[in-house]
Amino acid sequence: MLSGMPQATWQAQVAYYRRRAAEYDLTSYGGVPRADQRIASLIGQLRPEGDVLEIACGTGIWTRHLAARARRLTALDAAPEMIVLARQRVADARVTFLAADVLDWVPPRRFDTVFFAFWLSHVPASAFGRFWSVVRAALAGDGRVLFVDDLPEAAGRETYLAGSGEVVERRLQDGTRHRLVKVARDQSALTRQLTELGWHAAVTRSGPDWLLGEARPALRALPRGPRLRAGRPC
Repeated sequence: MLSGMPQATWQAQVAYYRRRAAEYDLTSYGGVPRADQRIASLIGQLRPEGDVLEIACGTGIWTRHLAARARRLTALDAAPEMIVLARQRVADARVTFLAADVLDWVPPRRFDTVFFAFWLSHVPASAFGRFWSVVRAALAGDGRVLFVDDLPEAAGRETYLAGSGEVVERRLQDGTRHRLVKVARDQSALTRQLTELGWHAAVTRSGPDWLLGEARPALRALPRGPRLRAGRPC
């Protein structure tokens, strides 16, 4: 059970992405080939390596490029329908797909790189610390965390429930309405929150719409900033 947040809201978010799977790429990225080129370039810049864990892999649009650089890759998502599409996109023996809720998941081993794209903004404030505890448990001592997300301006495209700064309502192409979490966090807020949780973090931006982050446990310093240079997925 998520402290401070109804379990029904979390379950509704998973149900939303299960139902959205077939339309996700088009409604998130628009021109998929162009987005794929951007993702390939960004993964090349971030340089994930070793034994990689991808959280919330979705349809595998990032997974394919991670797999090209990883020694092996574990791709996790709570929506089985997303996993089906990701398997179709990424036919690589080094990739293992798992359908699981990351907040209830116990990492089977330590990973050199933990990566997630457009996931952190779907983690409510009440579960932020818990999520990063899972990440820490999954990360090797000399590993690093890489993430991509929307800039806070993306919140302007959402319809928030009255009195809530976290829960939004969206409509799918079939006309159904769904509720899910969407938390707008800017660079300074993310850096501060991660510092308070014991991480060395650097968060910057890529283009007009994406945040990029790198984090390492505070037991050792982040070497000279992240390997980052200063859309629509959501």
